[in-house]
Amino acid sequence: MMRRAGMLRPLLIVGSIVLFLGGCQREPIRIGFLGGMSGRVADLGVGGRNGAMLAVEERNARGGIKGRPVELVIRDDEQNAETARTAAGELVERKVEAVIGPMTSSMAIAVVPIINRARLVAVSPTVTTTDLSGVDDYFLRVLPDTSRYAPKSARFHFQKSGLRRAAILYDTGNSSYTVSWLTGFRKTFEGLGGRTVAVGTFSSGENVSFSPIVHDVLRHNPDLVVLVCSAVDAALICQQIRKLNSRVTITVSEWGSTERFIELGGAAVEGVFFAQFLNHSDTTPRYRNFLAAYRKRFGQDPGFSALAAYDAANVVLDALDARKKGEGLKSAILAIRTFQGVQRKIILNRFGDADATTFLTVVNNGRFVTLA
Repeated sequence: MMRRAGMLRPLLIVGSIVLFLGGCQREPIRIGFLGGMSGRVADLGVGGRNGAMLAVEERNARGGIKGRPVELVIRDDEQNAETARTAAGELVERKVEAVIGPMTSSMAIAVVPIINRARLVAVSPTVTTTDLSGVDDYFLRVLPDTSRYAPKSARFHFQKSGLRRAAILYDTGNSSYTVSWLTGFRKTFEGLGGRTVAVGTFSSGENVSFSPIVHDVLRHNPDLVVLVCSAVDAALICQQIRKLNSRVTITVSEWGSTERFIELGGAAVEGVFFAQFLNHSDTTPRYRNFLAAYRKRFGQDPGFSALAAYDAANVVLDALDARKKGEGLKSAILAIRTFQGVQRKIILNRFGDADATTFLTVVNNGRFVTLA
């Protein structure tokens, strides 16, 4: 996406939410949110922003952090590396205690050097590239990297569905994530005896024509098409696939598993499989309460990015509340190590990398249904 000259500043003017407690005039504790809230991946960033907002609002309703209100300073990275670096620099200048985000791996790669120089903790809800794994820095996350869950999708389709010939389409615009994901998938799928019969690439944008790309991979007669891309692109590709082949199995990486996918894809996405971090069949009180609060606040169901950002924000808020005088936030987070998320415990290793359960889901009657 090309940066829109002069557009960043107006976005930043409205990008700060301050929720003061009744009668409280103490200096707020500022945390930042950084994510793409415009363009083709806006569904991921908007969901993340909403989840972080809800966590902050709930914390302020309970008294804030040691009697101080929490201010969420919001920045749109536009899924553009230059914009992301500028926004990260502004969050440093605002002296935020931490950043919730970024939301995509390519933006994380762009901003991690900035947060490391500033010794500013960033807790990402959704970045899963292996490029940032096992590094002692200020980048932490609440989801595992792709090596932990992309193989689960490969095993499911090889062992449960009996599929043997995979064609892969992926977005090179977020290659730190997409290459990491497809590498994990292919290693497992081919190790089990499957074959990758075709690999197609595209760079997400308004002028992409998916018809010739889809036609090219389908001519190799795959029984499985794997899409590693955003919800918007995945939905459009599924429509093209179904025009040419109504029977081939389609599976999508979790990046595409937002409600936008179902909204755009319509009938063409029925029966499509997903790797996901959100268990849509969860009936526990904790998840039901989160679901009700999110619906009341935003008038819609949360996707996985909203839940992950809610969890990430609460990791930061819990650590801010628990840290000792003079203790750095990174040290406070890693001292706690285990945090209670909405659906699971978030367990961080010494590098701030997380472990988590993943799920396989399928679109059935316009809804994500958890399979395993």
